[in-house]
Amino acid sequence: MDYSSFLQMNEELSLLAVMVILLVYDIFGSEKSLRYFQPVALVLFTAHTLLNCIPRDAFEVAGGMYHYVPMMTYVKTILNVGTLIVFLQAHKFLNDDANRIRRGEFYFLTLSTLLGMYFMISSGNFLLFFIGLETASIPMTTLVAFDKHNRKSAEAAAKYILSAVFASAISLFGMSLIYGTTGTLYFNDLAVLLTGSPLQTMAFVFFSVGLFFKISLVPFHLWTPDVYEGAPTNITSYLSVISKGSAVFVLFTLLVKVFPNMVAQWQPVLYGIAIASITVANVFAIRQKNLKRFLAFSSISQAGYILLAIISGTALGMTSLVYYVLVYMFSNLAAFGVVSVIEHRTGKVGMDDYNGLYQTNPRLSVVMMIALFSLAGIPPFAGFFSKFFVFAAAADQGFYVLVFIALLNTIISLYYYLLVVKAMFINKSENPIEKLTTDTPAKISLVLCTLGILLVGLISTIYNQIAVFSFGI
Repeated sequence: MDYSSFLQMNEELSLLAVMVILLVYDIFGSEKSLRYFQPVALVLFTAHTLLNCIPRDAFEVAGGMYHYVPMMTYVKTILNVGTLIVFLQAHKFLNDDANRIRRGEFYFLTLSTLLGMYFMISSGNFLLFFIGLETASIPMTTLVAFDKHNRKSAEAAAKYILSAVFASAISLFGMSLIYGTTGTLYFNDLAVLLTGSPLQTMAFVFFSVGLFFKISLVPFHLWTPDVYEGAPTNITSYLSVISKGSAVFVLFTLLVKVFPNMVAQWQPVLYGIAIASITVANVFAIRQKNLKRFLAFSSISQAGYILLAIISGTALGMTSLVYYVLVYMFSNLAAFGVVSVIEHRTGKVGMDDYNGLYQTNPRLSVVMMIALFSLAGIPPFAGFFSKFFVFAAAADQGFYVLVFIALLNTIISLYYYLLVVKAMFINKSENPIEKLTTDTPAKISLVLCTLGILLVGLISTIYNQIAVFSFGI
Protein backbone atom coordinates (compact mmCIF):
# COMPACT_ATOMS: atom_id res chain seq x y z
CA MET A 1 0.00 0.00 0.00
CA ASP A 2 1.28 3.45 -0.94
CA TYR A 3 1.13 5.55 2.22
CA SER A 4 1.22 8.75 0.17
CA SER A 5 -2.45 8.10 -0.61
CA PHE A 6 -3.26 9.23 2.94
CA LEU A 7 -2.27 12.76 1.87
CA GLN A 8 -5.54 12.89 -0.06
CA MET A 9 -7.40 13.08 3.26
CA ASN A 10 -7.24 16.87 3.16
CA GLU A 11 -10.05 17.65 5.58
CA GLU A 12 -8.82 15.30 8.30
CA LEU A 13 -5.14 16.27 7.98
CA SER A 14 -5.98 19.98 7.94
CA LEU A 15 -8.16 19.68 11.04
CA LEU A 16 -5.51 17.61 12.79
CA ALA A 17 -2.93 20.32 12.03
CA VAL A 18 -5.20 22.97 13.59
CA MET A 19 -5.63 20.79 16.69
CA VAL A 20 -1.87 20.25 17.10
CA ILE A 21 -1.07 23.95 16.64
CA LEU A 22 -3.66 24.98 19.23
CA LEU A 23 -2.49 22.29 21.65
CA VAL A 24 1.17 23.40 21.41
CA TYR A 25 0.12 27.05 21.67
CA ASP A 26 -1.95 26.33 24.79
CA ILE A 27 0.83 24.36 26.49
CA PHE A 28 3.86 26.50 25.68
CA GLY A 29 2.35 29.98 25.14
CA SER A 30 3.14 32.68 27.65
CA GLU A 31 0.39 34.22 29.74
CA LYS A 32 0.55 37.37 27.63
CA SER A 33 0.38 35.54 24.30
CA LEU A 34 -2.52 33.36 25.44
CA ARG A 35 -4.72 36.47 25.50
CA TYR A 36 -4.96 36.01 21.74
CA PHE A 37 -5.75 32.30 21.91
CA GLN A 38 -9.39 32.61 20.86
CA PRO A 39 -8.77 34.92 17.87
CA VAL A 40 -5.97 32.63 16.69
CA ALA A 41 -8.21 29.58 17.06
CA LEU A 42 -10.99 31.26 15.08
CA VAL A 43 -8.62 32.35 12.31
CA LEU A 44 -7.05 28.90 12.01
CA PHE A 45 -10.39 27.13 11.94
CA THR A 46 -11.81 29.62 9.42
CA ALA A 47 -8.77 29.01 7.19
CA HIS A 48 -9.29 25.25 7.53
CA THR A 49 -12.94 25.66 6.48
CA LEU A 50 -12.13 27.82 3.45
CA LEU A 51 -9.31 25.56 2.26
CA ASN A 52 -11.57 22.51 2.26
CA CYS A 53 -14.86 23.84 0.94
CA ILE A 54 -14.32 22.96 -2.75
CA PRO A 55 -15.35 19.42 -3.79
CA ARG A 56 -12.81 17.10 -5.43
CA ASP A 57 -13.03 13.97 -7.52
CA ALA A 58 -14.08 10.79 -5.73
CA PHE A 59 -11.33 8.52 -4.37
CA GLU A 60 -10.65 5.72 -1.89
CA VAL A 61 -7.84 5.18 0.63
CA ALA A 62 -6.68 1.94 2.27
CA GLY A 63 -8.55 -0.31 -0.12
CA GLY A 64 -11.86 1.44 0.41
CA MET A 65 -11.73 1.81 4.20
CA TYR A 66 -11.76 5.57 3.69
CA HIS A 67 -14.16 6.68 0.98
CA TYR A 68 -14.70 10.16 -0.46
CA VAL A 69 -17.36 11.60 -2.77
CA PRO A 70 -17.92 15.33 -3.48
CA MET A 71 -21.10 15.48 -1.37
CA MET A 72 -18.98 14.84 1.73
CA THR A 73 -17.24 18.19 1.25
CA TYR A 74 -20.59 19.98 1.51
CA VAL A 75 -21.55 18.07 4.64
CA LYS A 76 -18.20 18.70 6.33
CA THR A 77 -18.32 22.37 5.37
CA ILE A 78 -21.78 22.70 6.94
CA LEU A 79 -20.43 21.13 10.13
CA ASN A 80 -17.43 23.48 10.02
CA VAL A 81 -19.61 26.57 9.67
CA GLY A 82 -21.80 25.39 12.55
CA THR A 83 -18.75 24.75 14.74
CA LEU A 84 -17.38 28.19 13.92
CA ILE A 85 -20.68 29.78 14.99
CA VAL A 86 -20.55 27.80 18.26
CA PHE A 87 -17.00 29.06 18.86
CA LEU A 88 -18.18 32.64 18.36
CA GLN A 89 -21.08 32.16 20.77
CA ALA A 90 -18.80 30.56 23.37
CA HIS A 91 -16.43 33.53 23.46
CA LYS A 92 -17.94 35.13 26.56
CA PHE A 93 -18.41 31.78 28.31
CA LEU A 94 -14.72 30.93 27.84
CA ASN A 95 -13.61 34.31 29.19
CA ASP A 96 -15.14 33.66 32.61
CA ASP A 97 -12.59 33.35 35.39
CA ALA A 98 -13.53 29.69 35.91
CA ASN A 99 -13.07 28.77 32.25
CA ARG A 100 -10.28 31.04 31.01
CA ILE A 101 -7.49 28.61 31.83
CA ARG A 102 -9.37 25.79 30.07
CA ARG A 103 -9.98 27.47 26.73
CA GLY A 104 -7.43 25.23 25.05
CA GLU A 105 -9.21 22.15 26.38
CA PHE A 106 -12.54 23.38 25.03
CA TYR A 107 -11.22 23.89 21.51
CA PHE A 108 -9.19 20.69 21.45
CA LEU A 109 -12.06 18.53 22.70
CA THR A 110 -14.56 20.13 20.33
CA LEU A 111 -12.28 19.65 17.33
CA SER A 112 -11.62 16.06 18.45
CA THR A 113 -15.33 15.30 18.22
CA LEU A 114 -15.42 16.98 14.81
CA LEU A 115 -12.53 14.80 13.62
CA GLY A 116 -14.47 11.72 14.69
CA MET A 117 -17.46 12.93 12.70
CA TYR A 118 -15.22 13.38 9.66
CA PHE A 119 -14.17 9.73 9.92
CA MET A 120 -17.78 8.62 10.31
CA ILE A 121 -18.83 10.53 7.21
CA SER A 122 -15.97 9.24 5.04
CA SER A 123 -15.89 5.68 6.34
CA GLY A 124 -16.11 2.84 3.85
CA ASN A 125 -15.71 0.17 6.50
CA PHE A 126 -17.50 -0.50 9.78
CA LEU A 127 -14.18 -0.49 11.67
CA LEU A 128 -13.38 3.10 10.68
CA PHE A 129 -17.01 4.03 11.27
CA PHE A 130 -16.87 2.76 14.86
CA ILE A 131 -13.54 4.49 15.51
CA GLY A 132 -15.10 7.73 14.29
CA LEU A 133 -18.23 7.16 16.38
CA GLU A 134 -16.24 6.73 19.59
CA THR A 135 -13.84 9.57 18.74
CA ALA A 136 -16.87 11.82 18.45
CA SER A 137 -18.67 10.49 21.55
CA ILE A 138 -16.00 10.26 24.28
CA PRO A 139 -14.71 13.89 24.14
CA MET A 140 -18.34 15.01 23.99
CA THR A 141 -18.87 13.62 27.48
CA THR A 142 -16.04 15.79 28.76
CA LEU A 143 -17.57 18.82 27.08
CA VAL A 144 -20.97 18.12 28.67
CA ALA A 145 -19.22 18.10 32.08
CA PHE A 146 -17.13 21.17 31.20
CA ASP A 147 -18.83 23.39 33.80
CA LYS A 148 -17.32 21.51 36.73
CA HIS A 149 -18.85 23.87 39.32
CA ASN A 150 -22.37 23.01 38.18
CA ARG A 151 -23.86 19.83 39.63
CA LYS A 152 -26.30 19.53 36.72
CA SER A 153 -23.43 19.52 34.26
CA ALA A 154 -21.80 16.55 35.99
CA GLU A 155 -25.14 14.77 36.20
CA ALA A 156 -25.76 15.37 32.49
CA ALA A 157 -22.33 13.97 31.61
CA ALA A 158 -22.98 10.82 33.66
CA LYS A 159 -26.32 10.25 31.94
CA TYR A 160 -24.80 10.89 28.53
CA ILE A 161 -21.82 8.55 28.91
CA LEU A 162 -23.89 5.72 30.40
CA SER A 163 -26.44 5.97 27.59
CA ALA A 164 -23.69 6.28 24.97
CA VAL A 165 -21.81 3.25 26.31
CA PHE A 166 -24.86 1.00 26.14
CA ALA A 167 -25.82 2.33 22.69
CA SER A 168 -22.28 1.78 21.37
CA ALA A 169 -22.12 -1.71 22.87
CA ILE A 170 -25.39 -2.74 21.24
CA SER A 171 -24.31 -1.17 17.96
CA LEU A 172 -20.97 -3.00 18.09
CA PHE A 173 -22.77 -6.27 18.73
CA GLY A 174 -24.83 -5.64 15.61
CA MET A 175 -21.64 -5.06 13.60
CA SER A 176 -20.21 -8.34 14.91
CA LEU A 177 -23.32 -10.16 13.69
CA ILE A 178 -22.96 -8.50 10.29
CA TYR A 179 -19.34 -9.63 10.12
CA GLY A 180 -20.28 -13.11 11.30
CA THR A 181 -22.85 -13.57 8.53
CA THR A 182 -20.81 -12.01 5.70
CA GLY A 183 -17.10 -12.26 6.62
CA THR A 184 -16.37 -8.61 5.76
CA LEU A 185 -16.82 -5.09 7.11
CA TYR A 186 -16.39 -3.20 3.82
CA PHE A 187 -19.51 -1.34 2.73
CA ASN A 188 -19.15 -2.12 -0.98
CA ASP A 189 -18.95 -5.87 -0.29
CA LEU A 190 -21.77 -5.87 2.24
CA ALA A 191 -24.20 -4.32 -0.23
CA VAL A 192 -24.15 -7.61 -2.13
CA LEU A 193 -23.82 -10.05 0.77
CA LEU A 194 -26.62 -8.71 3.01
CA THR A 195 -29.80 -10.40 1.83
CA GLY A 196 -32.19 -9.75 4.72
CA SER A 197 -32.04 -13.05 6.58
CA PRO A 198 -33.51 -13.05 10.13
CA LEU A 199 -30.05 -12.88 11.70
CA GLN A 200 -29.01 -10.01 9.44
CA THR A 201 -32.25 -8.19 10.21
CA MET A 202 -31.51 -8.50 13.92
CA ALA A 203 -27.95 -7.30 13.23
CA PHE A 204 -29.32 -4.20 11.49
CA VAL A 205 -31.66 -3.41 14.38
CA PHE A 206 -28.84 -3.70 16.93
CA PHE A 207 -26.44 -1.67 14.80
CA SER A 208 -28.89 1.14 14.12
CA VAL A 209 -29.41 1.75 17.86
CA GLY A 210 -26.08 3.60 18.08
CA LEU A 211 -27.06 6.09 15.38
CA PHE A 212 -30.65 6.42 16.60
CA PHE A 213 -29.20 7.36 20.00
CA LYS A 214 -26.95 10.08 18.53
CA ILE A 215 -29.84 11.48 16.50
CA SER A 216 -32.14 11.39 19.59
CA LEU A 217 -34.91 9.41 17.95
CA VAL A 218 -37.76 7.93 19.99
CA PRO A 219 -37.46 5.65 21.97
CA PHE A 220 -33.72 6.43 22.35
CA HIS A 221 -34.36 10.08 23.25
CA LEU A 222 -34.81 10.05 27.03
CA TRP A 223 -31.27 11.29 27.70
CA THR A 224 -31.73 14.36 25.51
CA PRO A 225 -33.69 16.85 27.67
CA ASP A 226 -31.62 16.12 30.80
CA VAL A 227 -28.30 16.42 28.97
CA TYR A 228 -29.37 19.52 27.05
CA GLU A 229 -30.48 21.19 30.28
CA GLY A 230 -27.40 20.28 32.32
CA ALA A 231 -24.66 20.91 29.75
CA PRO A 232 -23.31 24.42 29.13
CA THR A 233 -25.58 26.06 26.55
CA ASN A 234 -22.87 26.34 23.91
CA ILE A 235 -22.15 22.62 24.23
CA THR A 236 -25.87 21.91 24.01
CA SER A 237 -26.12 23.81 20.73
CA TYR A 238 -23.11 21.93 19.35
CA LEU A 239 -24.59 18.61 20.43
CA SER A 240 -28.00 19.39 18.92
CA VAL A 241 -26.72 20.53 15.53
CA ILE A 242 -23.23 19.32 14.64
CA SER A 243 -23.40 15.87 16.21
CA LYS A 244 -26.90 15.26 14.87
CA GLY A 245 -26.05 16.57 11.40
CA SER A 246 -23.19 14.12 10.93
CA ALA A 247 -25.21 11.19 12.27
CA VAL A 248 -28.19 11.66 9.94
CA PHE A 249 -25.93 11.87 6.89
CA VAL A 250 -24.13 8.67 7.91
CA LEU A 251 -27.44 6.91 8.57
CA PHE A 252 -28.68 7.78 5.08
CA THR A 253 -25.49 6.66 3.31
CA LEU A 254 -25.35 3.38 5.24
CA LEU A 255 -28.96 2.53 4.43
CA VAL A 256 -28.41 3.25 0.73
CA LYS A 257 -24.90 1.76 0.37
CA VAL A 258 -24.85 -1.13 2.86
CA PHE A 259 -28.48 -2.16 3.30
CA PRO A 260 -30.12 -1.60 -0.13
CA ASN A 261 -31.28 -5.24 -0.25
CA MET A 262 -32.98 -4.85 3.12
CA VAL A 263 -35.15 -1.88 2.24
CA ALA A 264 -38.27 -3.92 3.04
CA GLN A 265 -36.93 -4.32 6.59
CA TRP A 266 -35.66 -0.83 7.37
CA GLN A 267 -38.35 1.33 5.78
CA PRO A 268 -41.11 0.16 8.20
CA VAL A 269 -38.74 0.70 11.12
CA LEU A 270 -38.00 4.28 10.06
CA TYR A 271 -41.69 4.84 9.30
CA GLY A 272 -42.74 4.03 12.86
CA ILE A 273 -39.81 5.86 14.48
CA ALA A 274 -40.47 9.00 12.41
CA ILE A 275 -44.12 9.17 13.52
CA ALA A 276 -43.22 8.43 17.15
CA SER A 277 -40.37 10.98 17.24
CA ILE A 278 -42.39 13.83 15.74
CA THR A 279 -45.54 13.17 17.77
CA VAL A 280 -44.00 12.38 21.17
CA ALA A 281 -41.57 15.31 20.97
CA ASN A 282 -44.30 17.77 20.00
CA VAL A 283 -46.60 16.67 22.81
CA PHE A 284 -43.86 16.92 25.44
CA ALA A 285 -42.53 20.23 24.09
CA ILE A 286 -45.85 21.89 24.92
CA ARG A 287 -45.36 21.07 28.62
CA GLN A 288 -41.84 22.51 28.94
CA LYS A 289 -41.10 25.68 30.90
CA ASN A 290 -37.30 25.48 30.68
CA LEU A 291 -36.16 26.74 27.27
CA LYS A 292 -33.24 24.32 26.99
CA ARG A 293 -35.54 21.36 27.60
CA PHE A 294 -38.02 22.96 25.22
CA LEU A 295 -35.39 23.14 22.48
CA ALA A 296 -34.36 19.55 23.30
CA PHE A 297 -37.82 18.24 22.42
CA SER A 298 -37.87 20.55 19.41
CA SER A 299 -34.60 18.91 18.33
CA ILE A 300 -36.14 15.43 18.67
CA SER A 301 -39.08 16.53 16.56
CA GLN A 302 -36.78 17.96 13.88
CA ALA A 303 -34.92 14.63 13.77
CA GLY A 304 -38.23 12.95 13.01
CA TYR A 305 -38.79 15.29 10.07
CA ILE A 306 -35.30 14.48 8.78
CA LEU A 307 -36.31 10.80 8.67
CA LEU A 308 -38.80 11.69 5.94
CA ALA A 309 -35.84 12.43 3.68
CA ILE A 310 -33.93 9.34 4.80
CA ILE A 311 -36.84 6.92 4.33
CA SER A 312 -37.07 7.84 0.64
CA GLY A 313 -33.58 6.47 -0.05
CA THR A 314 -33.30 8.53 -3.24
CA ALA A 315 -31.07 11.30 -4.60
CA LEU A 316 -33.92 13.74 -3.90
CA GLY A 317 -33.91 12.49 -0.31
CA MET A 318 -30.17 13.05 0.02
CA THR A 319 -30.45 16.59 -1.37
CA SER A 320 -33.36 17.36 0.95
CA LEU A 321 -31.50 15.94 3.95
CA VAL A 322 -28.33 18.01 3.44
CA TYR A 323 -30.38 21.13 2.75
CA TYR A 324 -32.50 20.49 5.86
CA VAL A 325 -29.38 20.11 8.02
CA LEU A 326 -28.03 23.41 6.64
CA VAL A 327 -31.25 25.29 7.45
CA TYR A 328 -31.65 23.56 10.81
CA MET A 329 -28.10 24.55 11.72
CA PHE A 330 -28.75 28.28 11.24
CA SER A 331 -32.18 28.14 12.91
CA ASN A 332 -31.21 26.14 15.97
CA LEU A 333 -27.92 27.96 16.56
CA ALA A 334 -29.76 31.28 16.39
CA ALA A 335 -32.22 30.13 19.06
CA PHE A 336 -29.50 28.70 21.28
CA GLY A 337 -27.39 31.82 20.69
CA VAL A 338 -30.09 34.02 22.19
CA VAL A 339 -30.61 31.60 25.09
CA SER A 340 -26.84 31.57 25.68
CA VAL A 341 -26.56 35.36 25.79
CA ILE A 342 -29.44 35.70 28.25
CA GLU A 343 -28.46 32.75 30.45
CA HIS A 344 -24.83 33.81 30.69
CA ARG A 345 -25.70 37.32 31.87
CA THR A 346 -28.80 36.67 33.97
CA GLY A 347 -28.90 32.93 34.68
CA LYS A 348 -32.50 32.80 33.44
CA VAL A 349 -33.67 30.01 31.12
CA GLY A 350 -37.37 29.76 32.01
CA MET A 351 -40.02 30.61 29.44
CA ASP A 352 -41.75 32.89 31.93
CA ASP A 353 -38.48 34.81 32.29
CA TYR A 354 -38.87 35.86 28.64
CA ASN A 355 -42.13 37.71 29.32
CA GLY A 356 -41.79 41.24 27.98
CA LEU A 357 -38.32 40.60 26.53
CA TYR A 358 -39.11 42.73 23.48
CA GLN A 359 -39.49 45.82 25.70
CA THR A 360 -35.88 45.69 26.84
CA ASN A 361 -34.10 43.57 24.21
CA PRO A 362 -35.89 44.00 20.87
CA ARG A 363 -33.00 42.72 18.73
CA LEU A 364 -32.59 39.48 20.64
CA SER A 365 -36.37 39.01 20.56
CA VAL A 366 -36.52 39.45 16.78
CA VAL A 367 -33.65 36.97 16.24
CA MET A 368 -35.36 34.41 18.47
CA MET A 369 -38.68 34.95 16.66
CA ILE A 370 -37.07 34.43 13.24
CA ALA A 371 -35.33 31.28 14.46
CA LEU A 372 -38.54 29.81 15.90
CA PHE A 373 -40.54 30.69 12.78
CA SER A 374 -37.94 28.90 10.68
CA LEU A 375 -38.01 25.83 12.94
CA ALA A 376 -41.81 25.83 12.67
CA GLY A 377 -41.65 26.01 8.87
CA ILE A 378 -43.36 29.38 8.37
CA PRO A 379 -42.74 31.07 4.99
CA PRO A 380 -40.74 32.92 3.77
CA PHE A 381 -38.07 31.69 6.17
CA ALA A 382 -35.71 28.90 5.13
CA GLY A 383 -37.36 26.34 7.41
CA PHE A 384 -40.45 26.37 5.20
CA PHE A 385 -38.45 25.33 2.14
CA SER A 386 -36.49 22.66 4.01
CA LYS A 387 -39.69 21.06 5.30
CA PHE A 388 -41.26 21.26 1.85
CA PHE A 389 -38.36 19.37 0.30
CA VAL A 390 -38.32 16.55 2.89
CA PHE A 391 -42.10 16.19 2.50
CA ALA A 392 -41.65 16.08 -1.28
CA ALA A 393 -38.93 13.41 -0.99
CA ALA A 394 -41.20 11.17 1.11
CA ALA A 395 -44.26 11.79 -1.06
CA ASP A 396 -42.25 10.99 -4.17
CA GLN A 397 -41.89 7.42 -2.86
CA GLY A 398 -45.57 7.11 -1.98
CA PHE A 399 -45.43 7.79 1.79
CA TYR A 400 -48.53 9.99 1.70
CA VAL A 401 -49.89 8.96 5.10
CA LEU A 402 -46.53 9.67 6.72
CA VAL A 403 -46.40 13.11 5.09
CA PHE A 404 -49.98 13.82 6.23
CA ILE A 405 -49.14 12.90 9.84
CA ALA A 406 -46.03 15.07 9.69
CA LEU A 407 -48.11 17.98 8.39
CA LEU A 408 -50.57 17.62 11.28
CA ASN A 409 -47.67 17.65 13.71
CA THR A 410 -46.37 20.82 12.08
CA ILE A 411 -49.54 22.54 13.30
CA ILE A 412 -48.84 21.33 16.86
CA SER A 413 -45.24 22.54 16.64
CA LEU A 414 -46.42 25.93 15.42
CA TYR A 415 -48.46 26.26 18.62
CA TYR A 416 -45.59 25.64 21.03
CA TYR A 417 -43.11 27.77 19.07
CA LEU A 418 -45.61 30.62 19.21
CA LEU A 419 -45.77 30.25 23.00
CA VAL A 420 -42.22 31.63 23.19
CA VAL A 421 -43.00 34.40 20.69
CA LYS A 422 -46.10 35.30 22.72
CA ALA A 423 -44.03 35.48 25.89
CA MET A 424 -41.52 37.88 24.31
CA PHE A 425 -43.89 40.17 22.40
CA ILE A 426 -47.33 40.00 24.08
CA ASN A 427 -47.02 38.90 27.70
CA LYS A 428 -46.38 41.70 30.16
CA SER A 429 -43.88 41.59 33.00
CA GLU A 430 -43.25 44.02 35.82
CA ASN A 431 -39.63 42.89 35.98
CA PRO A 432 -38.52 41.94 32.45
CA ILE A 433 -34.95 40.91 31.73
CA GLU A 434 -32.82 44.03 31.81
CA LYS A 435 -31.26 45.46 28.67
CA LEU A 436 -28.26 43.29 27.81
CA THR A 437 -25.06 44.09 25.97
CA THR A 438 -23.96 41.33 23.60
CA ASP A 439 -20.26 40.77 22.96
CA THR A 440 -19.05 41.25 19.39
CA PRO A 441 -18.38 37.56 18.54
CA ALA A 442 -21.90 36.62 19.69
CA LYS A 443 -23.35 39.47 17.61
CA ILE A 444 -21.48 38.20 14.55
CA SER A 445 -22.80 34.67 15.13
CA LEU A 446 -26.40 35.87 15.45
CA VAL A 447 -26.08 38.00 12.30
CA LEU A 448 -24.70 34.99 10.38
CA CYS A 449 -27.54 32.79 11.60
CA THR A 450 -30.20 35.38 10.76
CA LEU A 451 -28.80 35.91 7.26
CA GLY A 452 -28.70 32.14 6.79
CA ILE A 453 -32.37 31.80 7.79
CA LEU A 454 -33.43 34.65 5.50
CA LEU A 455 -31.29 33.89 2.44
CA VAL A 456 -30.74 30.12 2.21
CA GLY A 457 -34.39 29.54 1.35
CA LEU A 458 -34.43 32.27 -1.29
CA ILE A 459 -31.17 31.50 -3.11
CA SER A 460 -32.08 28.46 -5.20
CA THR A 461 -28.46 27.97 -6.28
CA ILE A 462 -27.66 26.47 -2.88
CA TYR A 463 -30.21 23.66 -3.24
CA ASN A 464 -29.31 23.09 -6.89
CA GLN A 465 -25.61 22.83 -6.08
CA ILE A 466 -26.28 20.22 -3.41
CA ALA A 467 -28.48 18.30 -5.86
CA VAL A 468 -25.67 18.10 -8.42
CA PHE A 469 -23.64 15.74 -6.19
CA SER A 470 -26.52 13.80 -4.61
CA PHE A 471 -26.37 11.11 -7.26
CA GLY A 472 -22.76 10.25 -6.38
CA ILE A 473 -23.54 8.84 -2.93
